[in-house]
Amino acid sequence: MLSESVKRELAAIVGPEHIKDDETTRVAHSYDATPMLQALPDAVVYPSCTDEVSRIMKVLSRHKIPVVSRGSGTNLAGGTVPVAGGVVMVMHRMNRILEMDLENLTAVVQPGLITRDFMAEVERHGLFYPPDPSSMAISTIGGNIAEGSGGLRGLKYGTTKDYVIGLEAVLASGEIIRTGGKLMKDVAGYDLTKLLVGSEGTLAIITEATLKLIPPPETKRTMLAMFRSLDDAARTVSKIIEARIIPATLEFMDNPTIRVVDGFAKLGLPHDMEAILLIEQDGDPAAVARDIERIADICRTERADRVEVAATPEEGQRLMTARRSALTALARLRPTTILEDATVPRSKIADMVREIGRIAAKYNVHIATFGHAGDGNLHPTATTDARDRDEIERVEAAFEEIFEAAIRLGGTITGEHGVGIVKAPFLEWKVGPAGIAVMRGIKQAFDPDNLLNPGKMFAKAARRRVVVQRG
Repeated sequence: MLSESVKRELAAIVGPEHIKDDETTRVAHSYDATPMLQALPDAVVYPSCTDEVSRIMKVLSRHKIPVVSRGSGTNLAGGTVPVAGGVVMVMHRMNRILEMDLENLTAVVQPGLITRDFMAEVERHGLFYPPDPSSMAISTIGGNIAEGSGGLRGLKYGTTKDYVIGLEAVLASGEIIRTGGKLMKDVAGYDLTKLLVGSEGTLAIITEATLKLIPPPETKRTMLAMFRSLDDAARTVSKIIEARIIPATLEFMDNPTIRVVDGFAKLGLPHDMEAILLIEQDGDPAAVARDIERIADICRTERADRVEVAATPEEGQRLMTARRSALTALARLRPTTILEDATVPRSKIADMVREIGRIAAKYNVHIATFGHAGDGNLHPTATTDARDRDEIERVEAAFEEIFEAAIRLGGTITGEHGVGIVKAPFLEWKVGPAGIAVMRGIKQAFDPDNLLNPGKMFAKAARRRVVVQRG
């Protein structure tokens, strides 16, 4: 627990009502959206501005107290679980849009702003902020930046990292740094902005972000392509890209996901299809109509069983909402749902989905797979029960083999969920020992006392990789 003197110092900064160490508050901030991970903090503090964050960090640094900065806790790799105790710093009071600059097409926002609220305000100004993580209804901009969040529109528009052009952040020492700005070009030294995006709160506490906005597309159309063969669906993804068509959204659902989503959303999807592609294109009306027709032709050429184009924008939105409900639908099946992510080259999607199916059968666990086919980012999702220790061990072994398969196919252990605690033992598989050494050096330069989100990113020991030869 924090000493009374430290609590008095923090209370003098934020006010007594904005520092709490009662059991209810500590338990509420002891976990995030990652199943089966929990650790109690010693206290929770709620700053209202950058100056307060700076002063808090000076106190915590002086007393060598660890701190975890946190938004809504929607991350899926244990990134905000306070494994070293200390203080959880909740950023929700810092939730304002500080500026909408219509001349430079930028916005300056605080980290506690809810993503969907920000997107709605941007749209009211006739502009567009493309990053769209599935958790956007409750996730914060600061959390999106910390995790480098992706989303369904990543293929055409990129992810959060592509829209963060400037940051204000507080170092472990309490010093305030500012990176980037309202600039489309800036090569003055190392790109600290991009370094902080996706750093999961291990290098600095983000207190302000300058975000790039773009004009919105004029229109959009949505379609479904249904396949009896997984290979046909995967080949279609590659053929669409080869045809120099970049859809706004190109999503994949395997048969188990199709069945569950249809039971949840009541769309009337056929349950005898091995895969469905959900495709959306946006832009100039004539170009969209032309692209949708070409995509439909490609799907038919590649042996799609059925191709259906949404008749209205409302029908298209219903289809997209159903896809976003995949995790919610799967979570209804069993008490515990473990959503993972692994990314492979687009050309390897069928191989990866087959590997997931083989691995699930090998370990006798239920795994459904959906994800962003256009950028190769798949979400194998296990439905299980945390009370069944034997089954959980089999699920964990299955996911370890899935990560190995992704690496073997030229991919990575995480496309958008981050490393946190869950992926830390596997990080060396992707970046190698030299990469780990460089990352540790960066961490040491930013945070020499290891106070910022300790226990994340770097495992005490890398997991030994056992390569499973196939073929």
